[in-house]
Amino acid sequence: MEKDILVLGIETSCDETAAAVIKNGTEIISNVVASQINSHKRFGGVVPELASRHHVEQITIVIEEAMRQAGASFQDLDAIAVTEGPGLVGALLVGVNAAKALSFTHQIPLVGVHHIAGHIYANRLEHEMKFPLLALVVSGGHTELILMKGHAEFEVIGETRDDAAGEAYDKVARTLNLPYPGGPQIDRLAHEGEPNIDLPRAWLEGTYDFSFSGLKSAVINTLHNAAQRGETIKPEDMAASFQQSVVDVLVGKTIEAAKEFEVKEVLVAGGVAANKGLRAALEEAFHKLPDVELSIPPIHLCTDNAAMIAACGTVLFKKGKRSALDLNAYPGLDIENF
Repeated sequence: MEKDILVLGIETSCDETAAAVIKNGTEIISNVVASQINSHKRFGGVVPELASRHHVEQITIVIEEAMRQAGASFQDLDAIAVTEGPGLVGALLVGVNAAKALSFTHQIPLVGVHHIAGHIYANRLEHEMKFPLLALVVSGGHTELILMKGHAEFEVIGETRDDAAGEAYDKVARTLNLPYPGGPQIDRLAHEGEPNIDLPRAWLEGTYDFSFSGLKSAVINTLHNAAQRGETIKPEDMAASFQQSVVDVLVGKTIEAAKEFEVKEVLVAGGVAANKGLRAALEEAFHKLPDVELSIPPIHLCTDNAAMIAACGTVLFKKGKRSALDLNAYPGLDIENF
């Protein structure tokens, strides 16, 4: 019988200070997240310097609490997994340096993890992955389609050429004077309105790439032109129309790629995976593809957390990856080569 593997995960890529202890890459023993939403809300977005300061204040407390809840000592750990990128460089450095200090002090192997790979592996905390699979990554900074033929094998087959889906959500929310974070606000309003406003869909034919900048501009122009004419557009209808446009493209390209690459499973990953409109549309679309299993993590595992980092870190650790103590933060880290 194989020995259980216990991994401490640390995540500080943006505005969540998180630590978690995971057993065998699939079982959550503890998962602690300190959110900074209230601190950034008044600015309408994440302020990098403020985020870094909050991480410095919270990192030790969050790690100690994760270890306490797990009932584990550092001697029980097989590895420490930490987000090395992508993300805000100042925020990443707090987690990376905390992980390096613990690794050096307790002589525990260190494993650097790609943030998006972590989001994908959040799904493994719910059930085992089935290869080949396709991951639809939708978050504030990323929109990608990633093909995986085995564990920790990532091939980007499509990505955003400009704004990520989550970024577009936040910008449209600001235009509609909705509070930060804007994504959940748009999702809530969309269910109260009708998608009766004609907005563009960038299909970028012949590719699996995405583009949401034009859609964002169309929303702003539509609202501006209506105001000049003295007309009122219901925020609920604009939210519903915008969300329908985003969802149509995300779902359409995901279905197309799933068929072409003959995958067994489609995983959804990232903060926008918590969007109820997207979840419902994907479930309806994949109901018509019974040979492809759809996996969407529970909402608490969609947003940034350290359980996903430890889950991915466990796989990397078992594959032999070890990071040296000169590990740095890489804000533009490439998922195919990390």
